[in-house]
Amino acid sequence: MSLRDAIDNFYERLVLDAIDATRQEADNADYLTDVMCVALNHLPARYYRHSIDMMFFLADDELKTMKEKSLAEVQAARDFVREHQRS
Repeated sequence: MSLRDAIDNFYERLVLDAIDATRQEADNADYLTDVMCVALNHLPARYYRHSIDMMFFLADDELKTMKEKSLAEVQAARDFVREHQRS
């Protein structure tokens, strides 16, 4: 296992959850990939090594705030990508 494979960004998981929660029938993989990139670029990185550690040390209020930020950024990213798509 490489060092790169040993860590993850917790916001990636939260953004994926927010994308799933806002998924629409017309969404395609390219559009959702762009949405994920735009949303993640507007969120801070929150790296962890083991997901159990992240959940153990993360306060409930902090997790709630992170989820809310992720959802807001996904919604904004959806608008941004939609407005900047090439026809």
